[in-house]
Amino acid sequence: MNASAGGNVSVQQRRVEIIRQLHRDGYVEAKKLSGEFGVDTSTIRRDLDVLVRSGQAERTHGGAKAVGGAALDVPYAVKEFERRQQKVAIAAHATARVREGDSVVLDSGSTTFQVAMALRNIPDLTFITNDLRIATLLAAVPDVRLFLAGGELLNSVFTLTGPRATEFFSDFSATWAFLGADALDSEAGITNTNTREVPVKRAMIEAASTSIVVADSSKFESRTLARVAALDEVDHLVTDVGLDTAIAAKYGSRLERVDFEQ
Repeated sequence: MNASAGGNVSVQQRRVEIIRQLHRDGYVEAKKLSGEFGVDTSTIRRDLDVLVRSGQAERTHGGAKAVGGAALDVPYAVKEFERRQQKVAIAAHATARVREGDSVVLDSGSTTFQVAMALRNIPDLTFITNDLRIATLLAAVPDVRLFLAGGELLNSVFTLTGPRATEFFSDFSATWAFLGADALDSEAGITNTNTREVPVKRAMIEAASTSIVVADSSKFESRTLARVAALDEVDHLVTDVGLDTAIAAKYGSRLERVDFEQ
């Protein structure tokens, strides 16, 4: 984001971008952010103070660092604002296959949250998830049948993980599983930043007749720490048209690209 664009950014958007940089790089510099957003350094310092008070940053001389001093999982507060239009379009396309009476496993994440939004008006669905935000959304749907995993909470992303969550999904036989992904690569397959989520994601794939990975185009041709699955272990990949045609060809016929409003 350049300075000319920064002047049109709201306070909330600016702070979300600062959080995103913190969790990507582990550190932000107030002077650099001032130039990037076209605001005074005193404004940036106030932003950083707010993030410190909320427990999302630690102040350093001239800037701030991520809690713990290293890059972490990108928190939900960032993810839910990033590429929202793409995620809504991806969810609408992916869920067109779901029919009344089906059972649906929903992985945690901001794109799968949009999947839940798209599915909540289809009657007689059974939902199985490890995402607290998704569970809260669906719990308000009349006559919904909802199963929520137990396990250890990953606070920043509202995700339940661990052996209990893994075992929980192994007890189900669902129609569909919708999974998010931190990164996808034509050779490395589907990878994830946090190793604790991997066994749960694999259990989700095994629990469903059909598995669909929903991920916006920014996630492609990149790799993160932990391998979740090879591409041929899932049935469909749904992304947006922001993914270049030549790159999309590497993923074969299981990849579907959808248009979105810009």
